[in-house]
Amino acid sequence: MFWRHQGGLIKGLCLTGSLLWGLTGWAAAAAGTQPKNRPVPTVTTAPAKEKAPQPLLKSVRLTWPVVPGAVQYQVVLLKSAVDAPANIALTRDQVFTNGVDLDLSQYGSAASEFYWKVCPLDYQGKAIGSFTEPQPMSGAGVTLNPTSPLPTTQFEQMDYTPLYPVYSWVPMAGAKQHEVQVWREKNFSDDLIRTLQAGEYDYYEDGGYTVPGRYYWRVRSLDASGNPVSDWSVKMHFRVKPEAPIAALGDSITHGGGVMSVPPGYTLYDWETYSQVPVKNLGYSGNTTADMIERFDRDVLPFHPKVLVIMGGVNDYRAGTLGWTTVQNLATLRNKCNAYGIIPVFMTVTPINPSLFSRAGIEQPPFDWQVHQQYINAWIMGQKYAVDVSTMLTDGAGNLRRDYTTDGLHPDYFGKKYIGETIGHYLARHFPWVTSKLTKKQL
Repeated sequence: MFWRHQGGLIKGLCLTGSLLWGLTGWAAAAAGTQPKNRPVPTVTTAPAKEKAPQPLLKSVRLTWPVVPGAVQYQVVLLKSAVDAPANIALTRDQVFTNGVDLDLSQYGSAASEFYWKVCPLDYQGKAIGSFTEPQPMSGAGVTLNPTSPLPTTQFEQMDYTPLYPVYSWVPMAGAKQHEVQVWREKNFSDDLIRTLQAGEYDYYEDGGYTVPGRYYWRVRSLDASGNPVSDWSVKMHFRVKPEAPIAALGDSITHGGGVMSVPPGYTLYDWETYSQVPVKNLGYSGNTTADMIERFDRDVLPFHPKVLVIMGGVNDYRAGTLGWTTVQNLATLRNKCNAYGIIPVFMTVTPINPSLFSRAGIEQPPFDWQVHQQYINAWIMGQKYAVDVSTMLTDGAGNLRRDYTTDGLHPDYFGKKYIGETIGHYLARHFPWVTSKLTKKQL
């Protein structure tokens, strides 16, 4: 911090004294003598301005950009700018968001001189990149003594807000429970739409937003008894558009999120981000093809899509549903599209890697899951409009490639990027009469 020095003020040179000296000095010079009672200028210095006391640093919030592939982060506080093990004041492991609030009350005034750095880690806690350069407790990415959680959703960067938003935030130090409010803006007063009780990091919305308008959400921390212990966060706005010429119906692979710790509210792990044409996300985590049939009318029809991308089946075959049953469900979705003048575009169902399921506590699939996956994909590729996204994600044993997934079920960054780019190119090539009128939002 720079402090501005203020010099003293010269006093005693008032107009009367100057005029008196001018008259008597002129007369004395003519007489060859010095005037008597000459006023003597005095210089005084104003008292030095005291430095404003700094507020006691009780806690700090540190944030940084999401690193692709990072499941967690390690945050290190240094006592000074010296980056050496002996200078470490605090190490925080298993940080599962791209930000953390730290309680620094035990360090007193010394905490204001701390520096910090962060390193991205994989599921096993191994570094996948280098530590950042140590930074002081000021500047970008630092909030001193935060009073509310920090929302982390990126809805305003997306072409469309997902039908089922997932709200996420950086919690305040020690906060385990939260309250989320969703409001719809109006000209003269806002309407409270929902009040949701949430856990530590995020909340998966189970009520879809189909009514056009401008909304916002906010979050605050609660104690174990449900009493507020923080201010409300800033408002995070999102808009529901009345129509979406191209939409995507699916499960969690369409809904978004990745590496087990990043929720769908981020753009990084949403395949829609990488499509060269805007696609409305109608995904819902955990959906089977039967679930998609059940919600088709209420979730698809309000947006009047001309083209509907359909991707489902992984939650069918991994739970023991026969491939024949899944195909019948997909055919039902095709027929519903045809009945409403919607063009269905099917994407092949992705493989899984059961050897990694234990990381997320996912139940092991039937031994013959690949037979049913292949049966489903054979039917899909026989449809008029179909896109194969599974082959490039599959290893030599027919499993989802280990370097493309963390939990064995969901493709991560490279997988989502490939899916989005592949379907985007397909849509632009086959439906230019739709895509040429759409504008992709630039990140």
